[in-house]
Amino acid sequence: MIWVFSTLYVAYIICMLILAFGFKKVPLFSEKVAKQTTGFSIVIPFRNEAENLSKLLETIEGLHYPSNMFEIIFVNDASEDTSEQIISEATVKSKLSINLIQNRRRTFSPKKDAITEAVKHANFEWIATTDADCELPKSWLTTFDGFIKKNKPMMVCGPVLYKSNGSFIENFQQLDALSLQAVTIGSFGYKNILLSNGANLTYKKEAFIKVNGFKGNDHIGSGDDIFLMEKIKQTFPKKVLYLKSKDAIVITKPQKNWKAVLNQRIRWASKISKQQNKISYFLGMLVFLVNISVLALPFLMIFDSENTTIYIALLGFKIITDYIVLLQSGDFFDIKISFWKFIRQPFLYAIVIVAVVVGSLDGTYLWKGRTFKKAQQTN
Repeated sequence: MIWVFSTLYVAYIICMLILAFGFKKVPLFSEKVAKQTTGFSIVIPFRNEAENLSKLLETIEGLHYPSNMFEIIFVNDASEDTSEQIISEATVKSKLSINLIQNRRRTFSPKKDAITEAVKHANFEWIATTDADCELPKSWLTTFDGFIKKNKPMMVCGPVLYKSNGSFIENFQQLDALSLQAVTIGSFGYKNILLSNGANLTYKKEAFIKVNGFKGNDHIGSGDDIFLMEKIKQTFPKKVLYLKSKDAIVITKPQKNWKAVLNQRIRWASKISKQQNKISYFLGMLVFLVNISVLALPFLMIFDSENTTIYIALLGFKIITDYIVLLQSGDFFDIKISFWKFIRQPFLYAIVIVAVVVGSLDGTYLWKGRTFKKAQQTN
């Protein structure tokens, strides 16, 4: 048993250190251009987001970018609250081009349908997607414009940070998100992209059309970001890049309770087995097995007591490695991470991982007031 445990942990630690090195390989981007010339259609699908839209609209109004060079397309996905009214009122008051359209359901994925519908209405060359519960930095489009001019990409993935008020549940989500960003940026360092986030994503309209949008994965409820990224990368191998810039960080809201946290992660987990990248699947399985072993550690130390010191040492190395990876990610996002607050994270994360795996066995999860079932995610 000790050899299985050791092999798992050594493999995990090596993978994390490789990703940490990859993180460093992605250069920081901070160049400014005198004149902005890239046109953006900002696509925002929403469903029952009345409590979040005012803040989002405020940050949209604050964007430092020529107003004639971007438009906002809100796509209403059968909202039952006052979301439409809020946007309609903003449209009248704002000097910006704000358009409100209705989602047309064609598949089992409401968000993919919404983005597909918005792309049809888009007037600009570049599609920029974000979520209704996000806050956009003032230099968001300016930074993307400079990056696009310099690198000539087809898709650009941007950084996303979870808000935290310091509470236990929000701190957990922020640290978890920082770890995902570490994996995302680290994988870009090796040009073997594992993750992306639709809350901060831009791509050329022609690239979306060229790869037939979400066709081929629109039977899967989630994955509007990862699956599209994989298709564009396959068609344009060197044209999917990461914008590592503090001026492009999009802020998003955490979930309010643990039930919502688990549902969100079950939704994320539902697309892992459908990804084309086998490294992503391997890493997901490795993380799961390591976290299972964390929970099994007390039993291992009881039934294999002669190796207790080795078990504790390996766990210690894992915790230190995770902390180093998070410190690196936190430094980029200007988040200070207390080791004493972090020390609880590995054990809680292990419990959450197991709960997510158990909860996703039947492939069913609740999201935005809708239930998504496994039967809807198979061809």
